[in-house]
Amino acid sequence: MALSLDREAFARRLRRLYGSWQKGEDDFGGVDALVVAVGVDEEIVYAKSTALQTWLLGYELTDTVMLFCESRLLFLASRKKVEFLKQVAQGKAGEGPNGLPAVTLLVREKNESNQANFEKLIEALKSSRNGRRLGVFSKDNFPGDFLRAWNECLSKEGFEKVDISAGVALAMAAKEDVELSLMRRAAAITSELFTKFFKERVMEIVDADEKVRHSKLAEAVEKAIEEKKFLGGADPSAVEMCYPPIIQSGGNYSLKFSVVSDKSHMHFGAITCSMGIRYKSYCSNLVRTLMVDPPQEMQDHYSFLLQLQELLIREMRHGAKLCDVYGAVMDVVKKQKPELLPKITKNLGFAMGIEFREGSLVINSKNQQRLRKGMVFSVHVGLSDLQNKEGKRPEERTYALFIGDTVLVDEDGPATVLTAVKKKVKNVGIFLKNEDEDEEEPDKDAAEDLLGRSSRAALLTERTRNELTAEEKRRAHQKELATQLNEDARRRLTEQRGEQQTQKARKSNVSYKSAALLPKEPHVREMKIYIDKKYESVIMPVFGIATPFHIATIKNISMSVEGDYTYLRINFFCPGSALGRNEGNIFPNPEATFVKEITYRASNLKPPGEQTVPASNLQNAFRIIKEVQKRYKTREAEEKEKEGIVKQDSLVINLNRSNPKLKDLYIRPNIAQKRMQGALEAHVNGFRFTSVRGDKVDILYNNIKHAVFQPCDGEMIIVLHFHLKNAIMFGKKRHTDVQFYTEVGEITTDLGKHQHMHDRDDLYAEQMEREMRHKLKTAFKNFIEKVEALTKEELEFEVPFRELGFNGAPYRSTCLLQPTSSALVNCTEWPPFVVTLDEVELIHFERVQFHLKNFDLVIVYKDYARKVTMINAIPVASLDPIKEWLNSCDLKYTEGVQSLNWTKIMKTIVDDPEGFFEQGGWSFLEPEGEGSEAEPGDSESELEDETFNPSEEDEEEEEDSDEDYSSEAEESEYSKDSLGSEEESGKDWDELEEEARKADRESQYEEEEERGRGRKRKGPPGRGPPPPRTPQEEEEVEGGTPNPPPRGFWAQNPRSGDFPAPSPALCPRGGVGLRVPPPVGFWGGSPRILGCPPPPWIFGGFLPDFFGGVFPSFFGAFSVEMLVFCCFCFFFFLQFRGVFFFWGGVLGGSHPEGSPHKIWGGSP
Repeated sequence: MALSLDREAFARRLRRLYGSWQKGEDDFGGVDALVVAVGVDEEIVYAKSTALQTWLLGYELTDTVMLFCESRLLFLASRKKVEFLKQVAQGKAGEGPNGLPAVTLLVREKNESNQANFEKLIEALKSSRNGRRLGVFSKDNFPGDFLRAWNECLSKEGFEKVDISAGVALAMAAKEDVELSLMRRAAAITSELFTKFFKERVMEIVDADEKVRHSKLAEAVEKAIEEKKFLGGADPSAVEMCYPPIIQSGGNYSLKFSVVSDKSHMHFGAITCSMGIRYKSYCSNLVRTLMVDPPQEMQDHYSFLLQLQELLIREMRHGAKLCDVYGAVMDVVKKQKPELLPKITKNLGFAMGIEFREGSLVINSKNQQRLRKGMVFSVHVGLSDLQNKEGKRPEERTYALFIGDTVLVDEDGPATVLTAVKKKVKNVGIFLKNEDEDEEEPDKDAAEDLLGRSSRAALLTERTRNELTAEEKRRAHQKELATQLNEDARRRLTEQRGEQQTQKARKSNVSYKSAALLPKEPHVREMKIYIDKKYESVIMPVFGIATPFHIATIKNISMSVEGDYTYLRINFFCPGSALGRNEGNIFPNPEATFVKEITYRASNLKPPGEQTVPASNLQNAFRIIKEVQKRYKTREAEEKEKEGIVKQDSLVINLNRSNPKLKDLYIRPNIAQKRMQGALEAHVNGFRFTSVRGDKVDILYNNIKHAVFQPCDGEMIIVLHFHLKNAIMFGKKRHTDVQFYTEVGEITTDLGKHQHMHDRDDLYAEQMEREMRHKLKTAFKNFIEKVEALTKEELEFEVPFRELGFNGAPYRSTCLLQPTSSALVNCTEWPPFVVTLDEVELIHFERVQFHLKNFDLVIVYKDYARKVTMINAIPVASLDPIKEWLNSCDLKYTEGVQSLNWTKIMKTIVDDPEGFFEQGGWSFLEPEGEGSEAEPGDSESELEDETFNPSEEDEEEEEDSDEDYSSEAEESEYSKDSLGSEEESGKDWDELEEEARKADRESQYEEEEERGRGRKRKGPPGRGPPPPRTPQEEEEVEGGTPNPPPRGFWAQNPRSGDFPAPSPALCPRGGVGLRVPPPVGFWGGSPRILGCPPPPWIFGGFLPDFFGGVFPSFFGAFSVEMLVFCCFCFFFFLQFRGVFFFWGGVLGGSHPEGSPHKIWGGSP
């Protein structure tokens, strides 16, 4: 493929070069001809000769001689190069129109001495002007036989040589649009390489405590440009490094671009990095300093350096002298920090383009050249030999700071930064240590230093040790925040106390300011209802007088037909009618007399001689009143929407085509009913969205409170969301949140389609979706970086932290809420949710209980008149991460078990703020007993009492259960007392177990005897008073059993596994009882005697034998068979309980005393 040459650019630039030569001053204007000779030398990267060739022709032509004479342009080159140059030799360029010289091409002979060609060139030089002074680039010395022969030929003729490097550099300094686009691309690649590779790699090295040499890291940066992911879609063959990356740390710094990275290991302190990308022969440059755990003095010096660079960029305007720019920066240093004057770099930048450094356009104290629009400079400010007072090792005691960017000189205003890499302390600082570690660091052992333990390893150990006390630290921090919160809130409310809120009265609508304006229509004279659309009034006859009522006074109207008459009823607004809140203040004079309603009646029969029926007037009035009322309400609604709108500045359109732009975006909320695509473009002071239909929405930078970029990771859309300070109007509504998005995948899935994991179509679709996601993400990120550079980082886009997100329902549906650096947002669902953290007073968690899976979060704002925000249904697993996040943001949080009435709480606070804070302020939200010695059991019992609400149906059963629970509580107290007394007497568990075994054996014999008596007894048990207790039983009732508490479903000994016999204290009627009562309703009996089995007259004593002996021994360990057997018996018993109870009553004669009828099956 033949190389093409841009003939228009060649002619344009050649004309500019000749123009500068003819108008030139000093040496450049006084030469008779220009001689440019380029040889072959791989080591020479930058030379003025090759730069001029590239600028004019777009390529570098080696072994070529160019002569710029007054009326001719001559080339001596090889045959192939001459074929390429014929593109400018033919046609207009060859003929030399419009002041351009004619082009002559001479073919260089390879094997001959080229003496004939040299003679032609010498003749052309002598015929140009005076033919004595030649302009050359004195620093360019190329090797080779061809150029050596040419230089000898020139020397023989005795020409006077003059260096014209500065004049040619000035002619090439102001860049055209094509050149600027290439330099912008180079700067973007440099920024991408630094941010995504170098910075990330340094952070990995610091985190892993690796030992990496500066030279190795520099080589890794050079290799990274071979990967397409760091090139932003640029052709890798057109990308190269301007110079090997320079990485310095550890006290050895040289703030120049001619040094190379040494082989010493990188030190975790101040790490300076200089790198530049050359794209299609055009250069860029970027300098940054990364600081690992910088002390405060280092941060102050860096902030001052940043201030100097910003001043330098502001001073670089069209027409300013370079020495004046330098002087303005030095004046600030002399005034603010004169001690840093000897430490600052000697020059503050230089012009760049095809050549990396233009020596004649350096920003120093002597350069008198003026800046011009289109010039591109590398501006850099550095401080070297700074002393670190906190440093202990030699490499820690000295450090340097260096900042540099590529900037473009504009015609109006300060220069534009092309390398949009953030450089504030928070962006370049890597903070590792905690405050505790700073205090404990001096106490390190000398042995650890001898063993070579690095500071990073000590840091990790200390961090791990401190994680155990994270909760205590959080509580201590929250206590400090609580004190500060109350003080700040009290002070804020005191300042606002003098401001009285005036409540807006309802607008008084007057129909006519004078009686003369009343219409003279026939309907008015005939005492009919007339609607004046111009004044939006209804004129009605009232007691024979035409009385006007404004449409705003009419609440509603209704019409009905009854028999031969039509009725029109008109209801008016008046005090007491349902108008919602604040209805007492909407009338200017509420004590006046009001008409509540008026009813008119008209006949439906047509009178003789009349063309219409009388009711037609009411029908027309009903229809027209409805129309006028609808139009009035629509207008009022629009005015209400516009009520709080703040007038915005006009958008300043940037006519430059290279504005940051995103196409094929949707806007939410929609401009029209149907969503439409459009393009979002950034201008001088704001964004403009233009839909395909032509609708325009302008958003100014100074009206944006939060700019959020929601990537498409884990989402189906990618979003740019703007939360505004003041609402804007579009689509006839006011909006505070506007977002622009595009879909990155299929929102809906065809479930009818057969899907297979190895289906080629599905795999291809997934691959295409991944590529689409990556492409969109890159496009959005590039747009954001360009906008931040355009606004000089005044507008910063926030990216939500997905790993800190939690699910919740701020509106009707559950969504993922994600924190950003200054807000809590959800941008993917509509309506969006945005809460500014600076406006939040405190966070309260409601319904935080162990048995609940979710809790609620209430956000209280610093503006107490603002309604609180509630987020419902947050999973309880997110509670601790949310607390940690809030604590890190210095936000106070509290928690409670109940839901509070926040409307009343906030009204109480606003009505009497002083009283509220005198009573402790927000401390009432703190959990009761926090910091006190309250037992956890008390709070749990109170909790149960508060949350348990019995129904009226089970009132009787609930009373019984309450008594039973109270008796159980008493028994547990008795057992605790007995345990306490036993422990005081000195008995251990072995002795207690031995006593338990003896008691079990004795009670087993008593049980068998009791069972035998029960079989022989003819009369029903339970009649008469209960049998008297033995002294042993009395002791057991008073002191409880000495055994430890049983475990399992049955009363099983915790160690031996034996089943102790039941105590008579648990079964006051005798018989066989259970240590642990079965569940309520197990026997179908009352909870009051759950410890006792049914009376022996059921089944003639079979049940006591079975449940007392067979059942426990058979089901000693809880199993599935036991559960199935219990269920079977229970349902069997329920099925035939009527028969059981009837025969039980017949056999027994009566039921036991004190037991209700419903327990044992009723009376016989």
